[in-house]
Order: sequence, then structure tokens, then C-alpha cells
Amino acid sequence: MTEMMLIEYRRLRAKLDGAWVSVLLVLGLIAALDPAQLGDSVVFAGRAYLGTLPFIVFAVCAIGYLKASGAEVVLARAFEGREARMIVMAALLGGLSPFCSCEVIPFIAALLAVGAPLSAVMAFWLASPLMDPAMFTITAGTLGMEFAVGKAIAAIGLGLFGGAVVMALKGSVVFADPLRQRPAIGGCCGVKQPFQGKPVWRVWTDADRRATFRETAFENLLFLTKWLVLAYVLETVMLEYVPAEWIAGVLGGTGPGPIVLGALVGAPAYLNGYAAVPLVGALLDQGMAPGAAMSFIIAGGVSCIPAAVAVWALVKPRVFMAYLGLAILGAMIAGGLWGLWAPTVAQGTVLPL
Repeated sequence: MTEMMLIEYRRLRAKLDGAWVSVLLVLGLIAALDPAQLGDSVVFAGRAYLGTLPFIVFAVCAIGYLKASGAEVVLARAFEGREARMIVMAALLGGLSPFCSCEVIPFIAALLAVGAPLSAVMAFWLASPLMDPAMFTITAGTLGMEFAVGKAIAAIGLGLFGGAVVMALKGSVVFADPLRQRPAIGGCCGVKQPFQGKPVWRVWTDADRRATFRETAFENLLFLTKWLVLAYVLETVMLEYVPAEWIAGVLGGTGPGPIVLGALVGAPAYLNGYAAVPLVGALLDQGMAPGAAMSFIIAGGVSCIPAAVAVWALVKPRVFMAYLGLAILGAMIAGGLWGLWAPTVAQGTVLPL
């Protein structure tokens, strides 16, 4: 009887998905320890997911179409050759595109699925969560135009830095075989490739290709949904239970030390870009060094919870640790340069939204 129960337990464990189990555990803890917060946490996570859903739908449909048509082979060729140029374009696109850290994840999954080089993906990955038009406007209104321009330059620079490092070390064991489940150029969930050779663009005329589109899109939708839902649930916990006053107290002070401390504290404590702007403004008002503010906002932007959880889901731990290491090191460099160029940052007024 004991052996039978052990077998059944192993079968059940194999069927359970770690991401969904984690979501239930976190919500269960909230319900047990702070029942009044449970409804707000669920609503927050639901609204955040619905806000990202159009980007997810577009991404999974694109992956499904690429898979069904066999176009991944053609697109993969577009990512061959001039890797340095791809890194530059990826950093510029990431630093200027209107995608937040959450919305960019489906597109990263699509890039990895079609075989883009990890160096270009890393450049886009590092730059994209840091700046978009709305973020630039809010940052300029709260922290000043100089700080907003500096952050935009730092975002592009971080992408170039990360992409160049990955390109230089792509033959190392750290970046070899980076995906958790390596797709056959098909999808981030490891869907096998049924079609080879010349693409067939009219996928709706072939029953097998229509079935491939449905299967690939659905599997990618489930994959992205489970990790983003977990990310938003964790984010609501951070927003509710990690006091901003504690972060402000740790990062107070001036001198070269706060630049390093800002990056080290910003990476694990960061919530989201829009919430960080008023927090950084308060820190600067309290005498925080401008360089520390820049290192905090850069390190945290790249490692914010929704982006970090989804990155963890897509790549192996060693690549994830390299991602965090590049973010923190790049944030320290950006903070040091900003501290030298702008020893004081004039505070702007908050723009009416």
C-alpha cells in the first residue's frame, strides 16, 4: 500500500506545474496571513495580466504562424551574419520601444524561438525594460529632463554592453545551449518542427498546418500565461509588504559607496519603473547621490520581478545569473558616469496625468 501511494504521489507530482503551484501557495499565504489583502492582490494580478494580454496574443499568434508556415527557417537566416549590427539595432530598439518589462517577454520568447543570437536578444532584453515614451515623460516631469535623457542613454548603453559581452563570450560554457528547453526553431515550449524546406504562407489551406498553428499558439499561450501570472502575484506581494521607507533608509547617504549599494539593493528590491520614479525623487530630496539614484533605477529596471521571473523561465540558471550580473555591473557603470557628469540633479515638477 505504501509503495502504491508513493507511485501515485510521483505521478501527481509529475502532472503538477511548479508555476501554478507557486501561484496557489502565494495566494494561500496571503489568505491565511492577511485575508483582507487577498482580493486586492487577485485584482492587481488580473488587471496586470489583461493589460499584457494583447501583446501575448500577438506573440503567440506570430509564433504559431511561423511554425505552421515553416517560416522560422527564413527568419533564422535573417539573424545570421552581422551579429554586431544586430546588437546595435536590438539595443536601440529596446531602449526606444514602447514596451515595458512585462510586455517585452512574449517578444523575447518569439526571438529565441526563431533562432536569434543570444547576444542580440540579451541587448534587447537589457535595454527594453528601462525606457519607453511614457516612462520618459514621467521621469522627465519628476526627476528632470537631464535625468530622463541620461536614463535613456544608459538603457541603450547597457544593451550594447551586454550584447558585446555575450558575443565575446558566446563560445564559453556560460552561454552555450542557453534555453531551458531548446526549441527546434519552433517555440518557447519545445514544440517539434513538423515542416521543412520552402515556407507555405497560406497555412489556412492545409489541415495539418492549421492544426500546428492551433497547437503551437495554445502551448505558448499557456507557457507565457503561467509565468506572467506568477510574476504579477509576486509583484503585488512586494508592493504591499516591502515598505518604501525601508528602501529609502538603506540607500541614504552620499559618496561613491551608494552607487554600488544602489545597484545591489535596487536589483532585488525594485518593483516597477513607474513606481520607482517618485521613490527615487524622494531619495534625491533626502540627499541621495545622483549616481546612486541612477544605479538603483537601472539595476532594478532590468531585474524587476515580472521580467526576472519570465527570464528565469526561458533560459538556464547560468544565463539568468549572467543577465543579472550584466544588469548590476552595467548599472554601477551608468551610476558612476552619471555621478561624474551630473553631481546634482534638479528636481522637476510632476506632470499632470
